[in-house]
Parts: sequence; structure tokens; C-alpha cells
Amino acid sequence: MTEEFNIGGGVYIPGFMLWALVAIVVSIPLRWLLTKVGFYRFVWHRGLFDICVLIILWGAFAALASLRT
Repeated sequence: MTEEFNIGGGVYIPGFMLWALVAIVVSIPLRWLLTKVGFYRFVWHRGLFDICVLIILWGAFAALASLRT
């Protein structure tokens, strides 16, 4: 069953969009931290790495949300 969230007034947001937003919000400070630490020196393609981290976070949050139901 698809999980939807009502944000008021009959506007429904699919669950995967909400978890994508959470993943984006978490990835922004994570990218800043990785830049400050100098981790990106070891990464071949920063853009691909950032997208992969975002997808991993998105999947992790969606999996954690499915455990609670």
C-alpha cells in the first residue's frame, strides 16, 4: 500500500517524496562536512559521489520508515 502524507487542505504528498526531501536536507550538511575534512580528495567524480550518497540516504530513510509500520 502506498503511504501518503496529508499536509492540510486535501493536499497529499507521496511518501517517497517526503523521504527524498529529508535525504536532501541531511545531505547538505554532510557535503559541507566532507568538504571541510578534505574527503573529496579521494573521490574521482564529486558529482556522481554526491548523487550516490543522496540515493543511499534516501533508501535508508525509506527503509527505516517501512520498519516502523
